[in-house]
Amino acid sequence: MAKRRILAIDDEASICEMYEQGLTALGYEVTCVSSAKKAKEALSKALPDVILMDVMMPDQDGISLTRDIRSDERTAHVPIVVVSGLSDAATLNDALLFGAIDYLVKPFDVDILRGKIERALALAERKKKTP
Repeated sequence: MAKRRILAIDDEASICEMYEQGLTALGYEVTCVSSAKKAKEALSKALPDVILMDVMMPDQDGISLTRDIRSDERTAHVPIVVVSGLSDAATLNDALLFGAIDYLVKPFDVDILRGKIERALALAERKKKTP
């Protein structure tokens, strides 16, 4: 089976490093970008199986980027898991309202992240089968 591709969007180098090391060790192919602009460039080249989205970024926040991805026909089906240091209800509600399928608060355990990624992949598979 082909490796599942993950696009991680986070402006914190240590988080990108953790994604690249931890998730690659679990068998995923990981691309980490540090801005919404770079994320859009990456999405124009290849579609990932899952997107991990930070909320607070320098050029565009993750909530509005999630909304942009959802409103683009080409990327609308890609599951998004928001991973943020923000744990307030308003941010969580906004993330889910604008199209994220799950939310994880930093700092997190890689095993919990893996579970959320697997759940996102399973939901995406089910959506494909349902017309």
